Amino acid sequence: MIIWINGPFGGGKTTTASLLHQRLPGSIITDPEEVGFLLRKSLGDHPSRQRDFQNYPMWRTLVAAVCAELDHHTDSGPVIAPMTLLCREYADEIFDALGKAGIKVHHLLVHAEAETLRARIESSMEFPGDEERSEKVRAFRRRKLIDYEDAHATWLSERAKVIDTTSLTPEQVADRALTLLHQP
Repeated sequence: MIIWINGPFGGGKTTTASLLHQRLPGSIITDPEEVGFLLRKSLGDHPSRQRDFQNYPMWRTLVAAVCAELDHHTDSGPVIAPMTLLCREYADEIFDALGKAGIKVHHLLVHAEAETLRARIESSMEFPGDEERSEKVRAFRRRKLIDYEDAHATWLSERAKVIDTTSLTPEQVADRALTLLHQP
């Protein structure tokens, strides 16, 4: 079983994944972004290099394959994948490949109202002691917020089980996720 935790950049996916991992025996966490970093490093300055690694069909193929292989290898608990997917076609491609491999995917969306997300982004400090690097992360998250809001309005909220995190603590978000997953 794959638990895909989707949501805006800076929306609490990693925190939710960590809390679920603590509560689900035998679970593991995989980060699909690491597949993108591998591709980015491998391609270097090649002319075919894309700015967003999700645009590579091979990224989507490899992410599905990694999740499937991890699911088969562990077999004792779910594979938790925190990753923002805002393009419906990309999500379909990954989830369809997993379905064809006989793997159940639970697609959770950690959502918050725009004002709350903006406040969380502005207060984040990804690199304590390094304001310049932290601001680059905040700027990226601010730029992607419009894409998230569009995806949420057009398809994401219909395709995922939504957890509105606006007024919840991280522990309450994990509790809600477990309820949606029908886990104790």
